[in-house]
Amino acid sequence: MAVEVLTTADGRAKTALSHKHAATWFAARARGETIEIGRASPPLRPARPEKPELLSPRDVPRRRPGSPEGRIALLHAVAHIELNAVDLHWDIIARFTDTPMPVGFYDDWVKSADEESKHFNLICDCLEAMGSHYGALAAHAGMWRAAEDTAEDFLGRLAVVPMVLEARGLDVTPGMIKIFEKAKEEQTLEALRIIYAEEVGHVAYGAKWFNFLCGRDNLDPKSEFHALVQRYFHSNLKAPFNEEKRAEAGIPPDFYWPLADELPPPYAR
Repeated sequence: MAVEVLTTADGRAKTALSHKHAATWFAARARGETIEIGRASPPLRPARPEKPELLSPRDVPRRRPGSPEGRIALLHAVAHIELNAVDLHWDIIARFTDTPMPVGFYDDWVKSADEESKHFNLICDCLEAMGSHYGALAAHAGMWRAAEDTAEDFLGRLAVVPMVLEARGLDVTPGMIKIFEKAKEEQTLEALRIIYAEEVGHVAYGAKWFNFLCGRDNLDPKSEFHALVQRYFHSNLKAPFNEEKRAEAGIPPDFYWPLADELPPPYAR
């Protein structure tokens, strides 16, 4: 099921399959059954539609969000992030089956993939309501780099994707919400508020299973997290941080401030 999602190119078709397979999983769980986890060979890169054109981050045009065109560009970037998140969550399900995990691990990531599929479609609906669509603009080619870099490192994947990249979403989404509040774009506001609420859970799943694996292997989670982020993330973490939501997701300040691009406030040292 995971590989079928990963090898489907069109975003709407990919997310429809994601919803379908998540519903199948949870229907079985509701009956007291567990679908066999099995083995699969996920592609190193997921299938993608012909558009958007994928560019180096420095070549993606920057637009100010004060204009309708700028807000469309911002939403297009969010849609691209959400589509990558769908694939990231199905990929972690398929890629690391050599490591025995409790069924709750699969519950969490199937739920996350299902929610990311909803997020992609919500943002696509907003784009279409604004006279645009996903694929109308160029997008960031580096979104999948973290997945490729951690393709053989389960702990590294958990550290970098949910605990760094998705946690970054918790930092920046409140600012996006303010932009669309100012523009009085209610459909987008509703979508962003749903995404913001549910992304906390995705970060929390990453922290939970990272700590589970560290505990099982008798590793110190904080020092392991620091080492993995320095190995795979290739830059400092950007402050300021949404400390309230990060704490809600189970990531304390002493995990991320030592990796930040500025000194922490005195209480976090």
